[in-house]
Amino acid sequence: MKLGYLAYRNMISKPLNLVLSLLLLVLSVSLVTYVLQLSNQLNGQLNKNIAPVDMVVGAKGSPLQLVLSSVLHIDAPTGNINLKEAEQIKNHPFVGTAIPVSYGDSYKGYRILGTELAYFESYNVVLDRGRFFERSFEVVAGSSVAKKLGLQIGDKIVGSHGLAASGGEAHEDHPYTLVGLLEPSGTVVDQLLVSNLESIWDAHAHTDGEHDQEDHDEDEVVEHDHDDHGDKEHNHHEHGEEEHDHESHVDEGDDHQEHEDQEHDHAHEDDGDELEITSLLVKFKSPLGLVQLPRFINENTTMQAALPGFEVQRLMGLLGSGVKTINGIALAILLVSGFSIFISLLKTIRERRQELALLRTYGLGTRKLLYLVLFEGLFLALFGFVLGWFLGRLALLLTSTYIESGYGYVLSIGGPTVIEFALLGATLFIAIVAVTLASTSIFKMNISKILSDD
Repeated sequence: MKLGYLAYRNMISKPLNLVLSLLLLVLSVSLVTYVLQLSNQLNGQLNKNIAPVDMVVGAKGSPLQLVLSSVLHIDAPTGNINLKEAEQIKNHPFVGTAIPVSYGDSYKGYRILGTELAYFESYNVVLDRGRFFERSFEVVAGSSVAKKLGLQIGDKIVGSHGLAASGGEAHEDHPYTLVGLLEPSGTVVDQLLVSNLESIWDAHAHTDGEHDQEDHDEDEVVEHDHDDHGDKEHNHHEHGEEEHDHESHVDEGDDHQEHEDQEHDHAHEDDGDELEITSLLVKFKSPLGLVQLPRFINENTTMQAALPGFEVQRLMGLLGSGVKTINGIALAILLVSGFSIFISLLKTIRERRQELALLRTYGLGTRKLLYLVLFEGLFLALFGFVLGWFLGRLALLLTSTYIESGYGYVLSIGGPTVIEFALLGATLFIAIVAVTLASTSIFKMNISKILSDD
């Protein structure tokens, strides 16, 4: 215990040497732990979110962009595809489930996704409060969206055209009603506002038809002015008819909403050839689908098929090269820090020759002197590793905050991993080697000569 305390006092007696020795060690450990944790967690998050989807069918373009936009929701879509053409793939014998998704609007930077209830089942998402959507312009909010925006059931949400946080033209005539809140799932659904496909179609059909409606209104005004005189002649007769019609409308008021929903359904059936979706999320029934269907779609249709597993693996391969490079640099810095510890201890031993010689005269043997130097080196290595580990976790926390605000992914801050314990062992081994090399001069120490020189 006394040797340990003496080693501690020796270590802090030269604060400048201590800082210089720790600096490289802390930098290398923090880099290695940060990069390993970031790479592993991103890989785990991506694999978790693509697990329900074997293939994505969308417009021609970059397959990676198609996967990022339609599955991970962190990029712009490659375009739209025809619904009826996509449904032909849905009916293929190799296909187990095929979920259409469509988007193009957002609310305060969060995407409004149009899809089917099967989308929730694929991610095993359940309701926390309220209910799922049942008709157009009813929306369900993911847990992260509801928490950050303070949404409650019954709130009105006005979507804006575009996916940017600033948004584009607002669809004020078609606000969404929040009818349900989802429990946290740790998937991309937490970052979405989800409605049915008809809501997306109706919102954009209204936007596209605004100018035509304005022209139609102008024609009605001209026609009204032209027939104004004739209308006055029959005013009394029509007034009686209006009273009768008013009574009729009151009787039919209860059925108005149901009739309107039926009209929407018929309109979508009539326009089936023109309806579009952003993409189709496919889960194969047979492994043969993975081999045959993507090539068939890419070669024989106007659509594109992308495999999320392959694209994410390719993406992580590109990131993996950078991770290996950074880890290589960090390990090189760790070796340099070991050399720095060796230089520091060697310098300390030479500066304290008289002190070590006095300790020998007081009965402290060579072995205990070696223990003293060893404790000092191990304290330095252990303290540097712990400080570097905490700095790596702090950097991971800051990165998690940035990724969560920009992309919706949350990184977990956990305890030490097996690899990090191995890194600790490597750090202590390097320190022991440095101490052993630096302390060789203790065996050659001439006590009488050192004390006489003093």
